[in-house]
Amino acid sequence: MKDIAELFWRSSVTEIKQGYVYDEKAGEFVCLICGQSFTKGVVYPDEGSYFEAEMFTRIHINKEHSSVFEYLLDMDKKYTGLTDHRKNLLAYFYQGLSDQEIAKELGGITASTVRNHRFTLREQEKQAKVFLAIMELLDTEDRQENRFINMPRSVKAVDERFAITEDENRRILEKYFSQGLDGPLSKFPLKQKRKVAVLKHIMKRFQLNHRYSEKEVNRILSEVYPDYVTVRRYLIDYGFMDRENDGSAYWVKI
Repeated sequence: MKDIAELFWRSSVTEIKQGYVYDEKAGEFVCLICGQSFTKGVVYPDEGSYFEAEMFTRIHINKEHSSVFEYLLDMDKKYTGLTDHRKNLLAYFYQGLSDQEIAKELGGITASTVRNHRFTLREQEKQAKVFLAIMELLDTEDRQENRFINMPRSVKAVDERFAITEDENRRILEKYFSQGLDGPLSKFPLKQKRKVAVLKHIMKRFQLNHRYSEKEVNRILSEVYPDYVTVRRYLIDYGFMDRENDGSAYWVKI
């Protein structure tokens, strides 16, 4: 399974804005929203016409996800830092409404208040650009061992359990997958951080955009650990997987 969270958070602002990235190693254009990929050099059909992979990726995004702006705006507050009120304002700005029209839509505020919000958001944009530049400069220094692994955007609560550096992650996996990273789990960890690292690694055995029956999930997990029911429950609880209420289908959350 492609680590779509890793691709998303390692992408440039330009790539996130366009909604896809080119994976040079795989020779694929990958949708950063759902992880679906399209092979360079392959021609894809759509409504009687044929398109090269990159153009078809854009068509896919427009058809399946409406727009990148709407997707990003709908992301959890822990990633956007936006209140619902600000999300509403940004949606109206994106639609091209005037300050007077937005004030009328929202009710109870004046056009002057909307204009002040526009100004504040532009100032925060400047701050965000400077902060991004600072962090990118920091990342170029010899601090690679302090990099944190990226978690799926679907995790229910980003807290200290998920603060795992790449070096920590490597050591945890070496300990609990003593027969190799593709082998079985030697034991299921009790500590929360180790549990998260192990569960994230187990998710590599599942495909994106695929619905699994409970029987299929159990078969895959039983190859990892005898108590597959416990592993399956934690994958759901920690937000790595989701399922239908009746357990008829399971899928990878991104």
